[in-house]
Amino acid sequence: MFINNFDPVAIEFFSYEIRWYSIAYIMGILLGWYLAKKIIIDLKIKNNFDDYITFLIIGLIIGGRLGYVLIYNFEYYVINYLDIFKIWQGGMSFHGGVIGIIISSYFFAKKNGNDVFQFLDLVALVAPIGIFLGRVANFINSELYGHETNVPWAVQFVKIDNLYRHPTQLYEALMEGIVLFLIMIFFWKKDKLSNPGVLSSLFLIFYSLFRFIIEFYRVPDEQLGYLLFNFTMGQIISLIFFGTGLTLYYLKNDFKKKL
Repeated sequence: MFINNFDPVAIEFFSYEIRWYSIAYIMGILLGWYLAKKIIIDLKIKNNFDDYITFLIIGLIIGGRLGYVLIYNFEYYVINYLDIFKIWQGGMSFHGGVIGIIISSYFFAKKNGNDVFQFLDLVALVAPIGIFLGRVANFINSELYGHETNVPWAVQFVKIDNLYRHPTQLYEALMEGIVLFLIMIFFWKKDKLSNPGVLSSLFLIFYSLFRFIIEFYRVPDEQLGYLLFNFTMGQIISLIFFGTGLTLYYLKNDFKKKL
């Protein structure tokens, strides 16, 4: 068993703080950008990719923040609407970030005459890197922790209470980060992004599956608790994303070439 007493602040300079979560976001984007640039074959996509990253970051931040505000804590932000802009206090939704990236990618692709899935497939391929770093940062922050347990690898989050809990942040880092990345690499090597949309659909399918399962071990958001069929909000949205991924795979996968 392990005691988590990490300081969420990585660097403190006078009154300024740089938190591990911010570093995780920045490193995830930089590493993802670097790897994607190495993979891109299409010259037009490669020439536009640096500009695309700006659109992606805007979509990620706005979508992630609005997703959290509207889905996870709407009643609070209706009253304290100025707090919506205080991103440094925390409160980002992964699913909202995905929707934000899809929307910003659509407008960028339309503006430049590209297939939006040429960009989204690249994002799907490298996104697990950022997810891994983000979940490790969640662990350091003692947030998104799991239910009480007596498994040998249980963690005591002393900033929360004295109970030993499932380190669900690390479960997600493993499955949604490392395992999902290996799955994406496997399918990328099979077709080298030759069928736009397939990799995006597989990302939605496998991420949603892993997230749905791990949510059973994770404490739900206090302000929401358990909802329909005793599922968490994360599970409900994951089911929607899972269905979307299956539909997209059916529409985009070229079955005739496989026969």
